[in-house]
Amino acid sequence: MGDHTSGKRWDVFCRVVDNFGDAGVCWRLARQLVAEHGLDVTLWIDRRATLARFEPAIDTDTPIQSAAGVTVRSLVDDEAAPSLPGMVVEGFGCGLPTRYLDAMANAAHPPCWINLEYLSAEPWVDTAHALASVHPRLPLTRHFWFPGFTQRTGGLIREAGLLDARNRWQRRQRNDRDPLRILLFSYPNATLPALFDAWAEGDEAIACLVPEGVATAALDTWLQGDVPHPGHGATRGRLSIDVVPFTTQEGFDRRLWSADVNFVRGEDSFVRAQWAARAFVWQPYPQAQNAHRLKLDAFLARFTCGLEASASHALAAFWHAFNGEDVNGAVAAWPAYRAGITSYAAHGRRWAVELAAIPELTAGLVDFWRRRL
Repeated sequence: MGDHTSGKRWDVFCRVVDNFGDAGVCWRLARQLVAEHGLDVTLWIDRRATLARFEPAIDTDTPIQSAAGVTVRSLVDDEAAPSLPGMVVEGFGCGLPTRYLDAMANAAHPPCWINLEYLSAEPWVDTAHALASVHPRLPLTRHFWFPGFTQRTGGLIREAGLLDARNRWQRRQRNDRDPLRILLFSYPNATLPALFDAWAEGDEAIACLVPEGVATAALDTWLQGDVPHPGHGATRGRLSIDVVPFTTQEGFDRRLWSADVNFVRGEDSFVRAQWAARAFVWQPYPQAQNAHRLKLDAFLARFTCGLEASASHALAAFWHAFNGEDVNGAVAAWPAYRAGITSYAAHGRRWAVELAAIPELTAGLVDFWRRRL
């Protein structure tokens, strides 16, 4: 392989742990590095099939291919690169292949190495962002890049013109005679059948959009085994549910922009819901011993600043009940949350403006790399 590194080439590594978030974040990052910064980017990913669910240009049978200007390569544990890049982004501590790592260590000028961390609103992130860590075995140093919600973090991914595109889309969308529109993109959750009942028996029409494969167990319970196929729906009382195929990341953004309430999860859809400036309900990835509750509460502490007290209480009560899978609590908390969605959307628009004032994540990475050339 030699000691040469290609300055404008970046390698992004992704291992799909579960669901779609890892691939979603890494794909947004790779595409933006190409489109806005003119870099030559290779995404090494271990499960192309996951990427293909929301990027139709991906061929699951081709180990090396190109899509959206990004080279996509199959990631296997004994992988070696044909040449070293100028920058290596290790998605979420996924680990680099041993041969690749050894080549970096043997290079006269190793690539800049970033570990892209998971997003958190916890205060300690501010002090950990961009810290260096020396490899325990090799003469290499990597830096930890923490996405976040303050100027002292790595910020959030935001494509150029995103908020303007959202505003144009939303100006064309709303008709006050429409039903309440809910996008449901959650992890499995025990409260859902009871919420479906409450929505079906309520006073207003609700149209709920569910991407294929999401909430399948809850739909199976509520519909007694008659789960709709993609492109089809079911109606009971005041609630209509439509199961829709997965779409591109741009298509998913438009779904978020179009809904009145977005149930989102993990990291990628969580961030995109914030850019959407609609009412949303976040379900962090469930962790042992309720460790995800810390992330939930840390975000709530930041996000609800500036909200009127009763609206803030209603939002936190419903989020906690939903994440705690408290069936009775979620049903009881829904009416107060529903009453606040207009104020949550207005607050969300202000929040998005504040987030947009923080240095954008991809641009920050490029600046970090350039300062080390």
